[in-house]
Amino acid sequence: MNQALEVGAQAVVSLDGIEALIAALAAQGYTVVGPSVRDGAIVYGELTRLADLPAGWTDRQEAGRYRLDAREDGALFGFAVGPQSWKRFLQPPVETLWTAQKTEDGYAITAPQKPAPKYAFIGVRSCEIHAIAIQDRVYCEGPYRDEGYAARRNNAFVVAVNCSVAGGTCFCVSMQTGPKARAGFDLSLTELLEDGRHEFLVEAGSEAGAGLLRELPHRLASKTHLNIAEAVVARTASQMGRSLDTAGLKELLQSNPNHPRWDETAGRCLSCGNCTMVCPTCFCTTVEDSSDLSGDSSERTRKWDSCFTLDFSYIHGGSVRNTVRSRYRQWMTHKLANWIDQFGTSGCVGCGRCITWCPVGIDITAEAAAFRAAGTVKEDRHGES
Repeated sequence: MNQALEVGAQAVVSLDGIEALIAALAAQGYTVVGPSVRDGAIVYGELTRLADLPAGWTDRQEAGRYRLDAREDGALFGFAVGPQSWKRFLQPPVETLWTAQKTEDGYAITAPQKPAPKYAFIGVRSCEIHAIAIQDRVYCEGPYRDEGYAARRNNAFVVAVNCSVAGGTCFCVSMQTGPKARAGFDLSLTELLEDGRHEFLVEAGSEAGAGLLRELPHRLASKTHLNIAEAVVARTASQMGRSLDTAGLKELLQSNPNHPRWDETAGRCLSCGNCTMVCPTCFCTTVEDSSDLSGDSSERTRKWDSCFTLDFSYIHGGSVRNTVRSRYRQWMTHKLANWIDQFGTSGCVGCGRCITWCPVGIDITAEAAAFRAAGTVKEDRHGES
């Protein structure tokens, strides 16, 4: 049971080992979070036992469509990704920044002093690990570090899962972000279901992960286990529901602000912001100030926002982007092009959520392909925002 396991070591655990993993993380003070079935979707929430995981369920995804189907086996992770991402735990949708209380000398302003929660994330896909890394650059690097995010991130324990299923809208292979997690995790799991087995190949990705693996009931992985795990990942990589040709895409989008395709897409887009809410990398926020009726206390909260809302680009005199065309163009060009200039990487990880959860099924891969097929359009439309 307690063989010397170091970083990079691989072992095999049973379903009992996953149960023990959840219990061991809870015993170390972590709030264990992972996938479960709720309201007709696979979402992320607190786990207390193995039975909380979505055993025997898979998802069917296409543009504007999502449903759950029963599997013929009891796979715990036999699905792609649902509508939620881990950013809702690392960067909460609503967060109090400070409160002010009236005193005899004026107002006393205080920031929340609650300790950062310790989360253990179970079931983090490779595309999501890349998304977390992108948000790390946004919030933790540069001159404006978000201390709340950094504290939550530093406390997080990540258990990755290598994908055994590709969703109908997945294109992580195109973005080089999956389906196998290669870094950024404490432990990674590959679910092995061949030949009547139900086991998990576990790889230690950090000292903390190796230490925890030593505590679990396990045995060292054989060459057969490693081959089966590689076959699982290779099969998933061959089943991508979408593809995105990224060669020259940044330059293509940045050189086409007046392309007629923006009008065509705007004619379908509802400007609802669903794509930004489900995206694991979008980070737009707004702040709201509120006070009680007496005026004795007030607070400032930060909330998720979207570049698709008319108010998001509002300045004195009106909104900078006052058409659906300009807002969709801002989102897609920033995501696939300007983000690279700003943060050194694309803002897209190929998870496909924006395609699945768009009410009218707008497909970012199809939009990019349309630009590529049409080429650069040089006409100038003066006065359009």
